[in-house]
Amino acid sequence: MSNHLSPSQGQESISLDRRSFLRAGLGGVLFLGTVSVTAGLSGCATAPAGRLGAVETRMDARYQFQFLTTDDIDLFEALLPAILGSALPKQPNAKRIAMASTIERIDAGIHKFGPANQNELRQLFDLLNFGFTRITVARVWSPWPKVTKDQANAFLERWRSSGIGLFNNGYTALTKISNVAFYGYRENWHLSGYPGPPEWAMKALPQFRSV
Repeated sequence: MSNHLSPSQGQESISLDRRSFLRAGLGGVLFLGTVSVTAGLSGCATAPAGRLGAVETRMDARYQFQFLTTDDIDLFEALLPAILGSALPKQPNAKRIAMASTIERIDAGIHKFGPANQNELRQLFDLLNFGFTRITVARVWSPWPKVTKDQANAFLERWRSSGIGLFNNGYTALTKISNVAFYGYRENWHLSGYPGPPEWAMKALPQFRSV
């Protein structure tokens, strides 16, 4: 399994919408803002994907995307195998379903964030989706749908070990929201060794049994 954050990240009881993911300095903010505007002008997808139906049978036709664009979905489909590694099912169809549901939970989670974090993540995703900066800053030459697991791993490791804080924080944002969306899902608790809420808590709060 790839060492991109501990599975225990999925158990963190933190208020993500109150935190800054990137904590970029003034230069980083100006850079990200410029990239985000340029990406929009260049034709990158900027509107939420909405209800995709079953896009190549990848997504739940009932789910309505409220934040992630089609380009963002391609980004996470490339990164999740590297971030989650062997935690993903090996059987192709089961793996596809696990990735699709994780991406839907990423979208649902970000939709609940405050505007500041949403803006930061939008700028980060635009940085990675815009062809020029994907190549020059992320050093990923292929469009995300063509990126291999090894290439995604190499990108994440470059940003994790970079001497540039903006890249370190971008790495943390990508891996944290992916881990929380995957390991925080009831069906995946066992993968991180989490047995679920204690029985006394469930008896005190029975309404949460159905959550």
